[in-house]
Amino acid sequence: MNLEGKVALVTGGSKGIGAATAKALAGAGANVVICSRNADEVQRVARELDGEAQGTVTGFACDMRRFDEVQRLIAETVAQHGRLDILINNAGVGGFSPIDEISPEKWQQVIETNLNGAFYAAHEAIPHMRAQGSGWIINIGSLAGKNPMPGGTAYNASKFGLLGFSEAMMLDVRHYGIKVSCIMPGSVETDFSGLTGHGPAPWKLQGEDIAEMVIDLLSFHSRALPSRVEMRPSQPPKK
Repeated sequence: MNLEGKVALVTGGSKGIGAATAKALAGAGANVVICSRNADEVQRVARELDGEAQGTVTGFACDMRRFDEVQRLIAETVAQHGRLDILINNAGVGGFSPIDEISPEKWQQVIETNLNGAFYAAHEAIPHMRAQGSGWIINIGSLAGKNPMPGGTAYNASKFGLLGFSEAMMLDVRHYGIKVSCIMPGSVETDFSGLTGHGPAPWKLQGEDIAEMVIDLLSFHSRALPSRVEMRPSQPPKK
């Protein structure tokens, strides 16, 4: 797929699914902006990806829990590139404890990052996309957005909320030429911990699998909108 001339923003883009997605988008010719809370790390990853991409890759530090920082991120992206075509809401954290053990601080961290951050980014991106008459917002959700689990009160709440947010937003903006999709992976082999245990597990999905799905979505004809995509490992361990 040729994304030359398109501008993409990938939140949580310095590792895992985000870095793989940024690499795939830049490899297809898009100019990509990635963000992370860690300024040094996001700049290092941006330099690495930029050196092997057809499009450009730049990095910004941004805490997705802070509306003012997200406003600045979107504004700087548009100022640098003149437009914003693709928003990948990928930034996320885990938090897995029984309801009586999870702290209010951890609850807030999970909800504010996984759900509020996606709202902030979409809220600021949509006016630019609406002015262009086109755009695609892809939220990286989880099968935890439909399957509750013990210890998942915060994480389940954030991902159930993200799915509802995605599908309602899709109805709000579809007639402006803006598409909204939610990709819901199962077990993914990244350094994100909590859902699937620890250590290498070759049966899990890879970040590159999610990135490939992003590219596949973007290649659909303009008349088609896959609004919810569930992904699972093809051969998980038998229980």
